[in-house]
Amino acid sequence: MEAKTITVKGAREHNLQNVSLTLPRGKLICFTGVSGSGKSSFAFDTLFAEGQRRYLESLSSYARQFLGQLTKPDVDQITGLSPAISIQQKTSGWNPRSTVGTITQIHDYLRVLFARVGRQHCTSCGDVISAQTREQIIARILELPVKTKFLVLAPVVRGQKGEYRDLFADMIRQGYARARVDGEVVSLSDAPKLARNIRHHIEIVIDRLAISSTVRPRLAEAVESALKLGEGTLIVQLVSESKKPGAAPGDARRKSTKAAVKPKDMLLSAHYACSQCDLSFDPPTPQLFSFNSPSGMCLGCDGMGSMFDFDPELLVSDPSLSFLNGAIDPMRMKGRVGRWRKHIYQGVADHCGFDLTKPWKKLSQKAKDVLLHGLGDQHVTFEWRWRGGIWRHGDTFVGVLADLRDKHRKAKAAFVRSYYEKYMRKTRCPDCGGARLNQQAQAVRIGGANLTEVSAMSILDATDFFQKLKLDETQRVIGVDVLKEISGRLKFLCDVGLDYLALDRTAPTLSGGESQRIRLASQIGAGLVGVLYILDEPSIGLHARDNDRLLKTLCHLRDMGNTVIVVEHDEATMRTADEIVDFGPGPGVRGGEIVVHGSLEKVKKSRRSVTGRFLRGDEEIAVPKTRRAVSKR
Repeated sequence: MEAKTITVKGAREHNLQNVSLTLPRGKLICFTGVSGSGKSSFAFDTLFAEGQRRYLESLSSYARQFLGQLTKPDVDQITGLSPAISIQQKTSGWNPRSTVGTITQIHDYLRVLFARVGRQHCTSCGDVISAQTREQIIARILELPVKTKFLVLAPVVRGQKGEYRDLFADMIRQGYARARVDGEVVSLSDAPKLARNIRHHIEIVIDRLAISSTVRPRLAEAVESALKLGEGTLIVQLVSESKKPGAAPGDARRKSTKAAVKPKDMLLSAHYACSQCDLSFDPPTPQLFSFNSPSGMCLGCDGMGSMFDFDPELLVSDPSLSFLNGAIDPMRMKGRVGRWRKHIYQGVADHCGFDLTKPWKKLSQKAKDVLLHGLGDQHVTFEWRWRGGIWRHGDTFVGVLADLRDKHRKAKAAFVRSYYEKYMRKTRCPDCGGARLNQQAQAVRIGGANLTEVSAMSILDATDFFQKLKLDETQRVIGVDVLKEISGRLKFLCDVGLDYLALDRTAPTLSGGESQRIRLASQIGAGLVGVLYILDEPSIGLHARDNDRLLKTLCHLRDMGNTVIVVEHDEATMRTADEIVDFGPGPGVRGGEIVVHGSLEKVKKSRRSVTGRFLRGDEEIAVPKTRRAVSKR
């Protein structure tokens, strides 16, 4: 038979003076009293600590060796104790990857919703993506230049951990001889030993071909096999031969070395492709919408949304100088610009049509952007003048910032890194614009908004968005359960007065009260019954107008069949509670006793209780006669 009360006998933790107390289960109970009177020692260091200790003792000895041992609180006996959950007033952690959405698991449901219901759009033109047929894939490959050599690959493992020895053995039995493992083509009979805790990419080599007039039958067979093995997706790896780059005549300092050109990949899918731009995409999965997964994160900032990078404003201290005369401060570290670098910069200036001898402040914004950020994939012709004539060579230009990043990354001396970091600050990632996700993930939309835009909404606006979201019949059947979970959790956050927060708000920026109420909303969403919840001043930092909503939430948690203990000084909470336990009569060694225990009226009648005097109106905190003037800003 289930106990109806929680009985504590002889609690002596910290300043508690052999306290004994009987509490009813299934009620909202308020622990109050002056600061330091022992209420937190009784709630957290006695009740919750004993509940956690008993839970660990119920586990196997094997599990306990990883969790450690908890010290038994200084108490004679506790009976009727149910599983305990503590929701203390502390921040949710300092991990910048954690957000309001991830803490409440709303982000997990959003990832599933966008993966199963979202419409993929092309990252280039914005058109809705349609599926490619087998014939379209073959035609796309045959558009390559004649004699182009390539491998047809079937992706079987994409960013997953494991050793995959069984997979290699199975592929050999099926007749395949080679595979590309983490970018390197290897023989399956001599496959490398993979680290089980590292994410791997494995593609099976279906065939090695070259474009010709007679290749179509063999290509069609390879495409069919690759689509079947790769579950609708294949990769065409263009094979480039190694070659020697040209060297400047007369430049004895530059040695000619072999440099292999990195093979290019064409991702072709029978599911998602843009016919206008000839771009193919992987089918959306929940991992695509996670900024903690390599499948979905922006590779420029590793899913952080920001990066520690050079700030153009800090780089230029004297804009009256020209670029060649050291307008960029770190470029002056090595003195005058050398002849080789000067001819590179001059080639870029001639290509874009600006003058390098002009002061930095008189250059156009376009010219400044080119010098700092480069020209991307544009091909530039440079002229190297020597006594034998003019040697012209072509290359791309990555910009000054890329060169400075490389020097900062390779610097081994601390003082060198410190020098470069004077010109750096935390900035928004230029690749994703702070969205954290890659371009494909940002191109999936529901109701005209992508996941980043939905996460940037306030919880109140997000609730309104999902209430007004219109889906077709198929989408509604697929997403009905997920939408129900999302709407329910958003409602719980509104109920605890957090409707102003955005789902992408990071955990380190939350106050202790906000973090506590977020965890409270998560517990309500979990729907547990028969649990002892212990909260530490949940009203801290909450506007008075939202206090009623918080109290309704606590009552709802109680009505679900839980016991709720709140350590609180708030008057409204005391008046709402089923029972009040007043600790005191003073702080520290003058406290540690139960002054009065019972209903609100009983506490009011107590002459020994400080809380009772304030509730009766005998004492009050006077309103200040003068207040600071309100700023007009």
